[in-house]
Amino acid sequence: MSTIENSQQDQNKRNGSSALSEHDGAAAPDLNRVPAQKADAAPQDLPPHVKLIEMGTAFWVSKVVYAAAKLGLADRLDGTPKSAAELAPLVGAHKPSLHRFMRTLAGLGLLAEGEAQRFSLTSLGAALKTGAPGHARSSILALGSPWFAAAFDNITHSLETGETGLEKARGMPIFDYLARHPEDASLFSETMVGFHGQEPPAVAEAYDFSGFNTVVYVGGATGNLLAAILTSHTGPRGILFDRSYVVADAPALLQEQGVAERVSIRSGDFFECVPEGGDAYVLSHVIHDWSEDQCITILENCRKAMGPNSRLLLVEMVLPAGDAPHPGKMLDMVMLVLPGGQERTEAEYAELLGKTGFRLARVIPTASAVSIVEAVPG
Repeated sequence: MSTIENSQQDQNKRNGSSALSEHDGAAAPDLNRVPAQKADAAPQDLPPHVKLIEMGTAFWVSKVVYAAAKLGLADRLDGTPKSAAELAPLVGAHKPSLHRFMRTLAGLGLLAEGEAQRFSLTSLGAALKTGAPGHARSSILALGSPWFAAAFDNITHSLETGETGLEKARGMPIFDYLARHPEDASLFSETMVGFHGQEPPAVAEAYDFSGFNTVVYVGGATGNLLAAILTSHTGPRGILFDRSYVVADAPALLQEQGVAERVSIRSGDFFECVPEGGDAYVLSHVIHDWSEDQCITILENCRKAMGPNSRLLLVEMVLPAGDAPHPGKMLDMVMLVLPGGQERTEAEYAELLGKTGFRLARVIPTASAVSIVEAVPG
């Protein structure tokens, strides 16, 4: 086992489960236990068949939480407890059914039932409010959406053919779909900020960017990671590069983070070229999105734009070898059914980089689930 694998496993133990592992392990209602275990209850050893049934029915919980996000219940309950009778006309729901639904949310720890069957938000439920730190509501609305779920509905198709489940369900690749559905694209970009929320400060802390003049963030969407890097390291300036519809929301985020004046936003397609003149080229969760041939094209375009002393930094979930658990292993299934890419081990990254004129220099763990794959021109 490599040093990076040991470090990553130790870090995972320190941090507990990540957003993905929390989702994967979200306890579905165990029909063999009374009362039902709340989401924050301590785990118990269960017989294998019960564990399997809980895994198989975990989507019950995700669908219930998705419905709560879709109805905007947390926003309606902010500040004042309400009964289902009071809430039903506000959210367009059937009163008796809404009461049963809210009772279920209370059992999951999102609500608390008080007098006269009025419900209030718990701290967990409050995180579901629009604009709450971490963007949980946006993440749930995007990752639990019909188009996202349709990709997993076709996972057997992906396993049989190697094609994505989304293309089977919607007839087009994910980024074409998002380009045609700007509201979903905006929601998806916000989701990535929340879903990978622990990563930007961890990356900025784990790697010394202070010696660079220009950091090019390739495929950087709204620029959240670039903002974290520039906030932690006051010397460099940044170039944010992505498709025009993706960077549309970037100015507001960069302004909010106080780095807008240090960032140049450029739109384009990294399959054609990337901006020249950078000292560091950062690609965060980009390489895992694409097929190997497409990855080679992206990396070759980066190599053409780079100088001999430039650095390529891939921010990805580097998979440990063997049976070691890691959130990236479940994310690998998302890559299979959604964009058609994959997560990789350290050895697999070294092999891929070697095909494009790079040499893997080192893999740097961070205080999150991702690592930084540093490569230099070979």
